[in-house]
Amino acid sequence: MYHWILSLHLVAVMTWFAALFFLPRLFVYHAQARDHGDEQAMGYFQLMERRLYKGIMLPAMIAVIVFGGLLIYLVPSVLSNGSFHVKLLLVALLIGYHHVCLAYLKQFAAERCQKSLKFLRIFNGIPILLLLAIILLVVFQPF
Repeated sequence: MYHWILSLHLVAVMTWFAALFFLPRLFVYHAQARDHGDEQAMGYFQLMERRLYKGIMLPAMIAVIVFGGLLIYLVPSVLSNGSFHVKLLLVALLIGYHHVCLAYLKQFAAERCQKSLKFLRIFNGIPILLLLAIILLVVFQPF
């Protein structure tokens, strides 16, 4: 059972990260359309952002949490690993990032998001750094 749950957890992680990479990129494109006054493109990006968030990103995050929780339940000894605690902290930061994405999605939908292109491009890079840190923790387990 453990290997099935681990496999589903990994698929959910990959799906969640794909969405975490893509939604902020859509925000960049949306902001470009906003800055150029392209109403048609803005409507398209609102639709795509909403579909990505509700149809992929949110279910993937829930699956990551559920399957991760099941893995901890099956192997509770993992809680004695210091690297695992740091990984959980990084996952908590990702969940926070996920919710910030929702806030920006709502702002763009209400045409109230005033974040600059530069800010959104930097914001888009945050999950890459967290993914790198999580992978290094899992592989090297320094603590």
